[in-house]
Amino acid sequence: MWLGAHLGISGGLADAVREARKIGCDALQIFSKSPQMWAGPPIAVAAAEEFRAAVRAEEIRATAVHHGYLANLGSPNASGLQRSRAAFVDELRRAELLNVDALIFHPGAHLGSGVDAGLKTIAESLRTALEAVPEGRVRILLENAAGQGTTLGSTFEELSSVLTQVDRPDRLGVALDTCHLFAAGFDFRSEDGYGNLVDQIDRVLGSPTVRAFHLNDAKEAPGSHLDRHENIGKGEIGIEGFRHLLSDARWKETPGYLETPLDDRGYARYAADLRTLRSLVGREAAAGPHPPARRRSAPRGSTVK
Repeated sequence: MWLGAHLGISGGLADAVREARKIGCDALQIFSKSPQMWAGPPIAVAAAEEFRAAVRAEEIRATAVHHGYLANLGSPNASGLQRSRAAFVDELRRAELLNVDALIFHPGAHLGSGVDAGLKTIAESLRTALEAVPEGRVRILLENAAGQGTTLGSTFEELSSVLTQVDRPDRLGVALDTCHLFAAGFDFRSEDGYGNLVDQIDRVLGSPTVRAFHLNDAKEAPGSHLDRHENIGKGEIGIEGFRHLLSDARWKETPGYLETPLDDRGYARYAADLRTLRSLVGREAAAGPHPPARRRSAPRGSTVK
């Protein structure tokens, strides 16, 4: 697995790439703007070019933008849905400008309209976005939910329903958050439990549909439906659950992004979590230089060669 983390961009987009490499990341996830904003300031072309150049220079293997927290593509409220769809299209265009591999988003909540209605609305929202950005290259990844309240996507069947309704396997996929899986009731701490998990992935989604992981331990017990992240090996999932995941060859070239808690030491806890994860597969040393991965071409008009 290509291991990385979610880093902030307060120092600039390109600086986030360099910081990622410093702490041993092979993969990088960012917000392209504040996650608490419907719309952020435009990304300057020069800043986007610097970001893309830094990704190439630092040999980062996988990149993703995580959508903000306000949009709900499954909302039954007409005005809220319209605003959410506009925000999503804007975020997709920002991701395209940055030339990242994926845009990861929380599918949304049905807010009382019912599961089937909510899933149908999400699918319609995604079709709208793909029509608005028809020549896009960024893959849109639905993130699984912990199952709290009326949130959608806590089961593979719900995720599969959206993917099937949109029917664009070339543009869509899934990102699986380990904390959310655990909170939704998937206990993969034992070998048998992990085997059951991947069997369900294969049966309902298909392993190739899983394009990224969020690697987070869980503060709460399995089936709690509470999204409470913990550092690797410090929570209820523990070391063995992550050992099974990282030792599985099917995820060898799949990015895994940390979203574990930080403190006033900056990214020191990320660095520690990365070391822990690499130790599980016998690669204790921090990531170093390596041949660049095969990446998508830069957007038209880019000066990055």
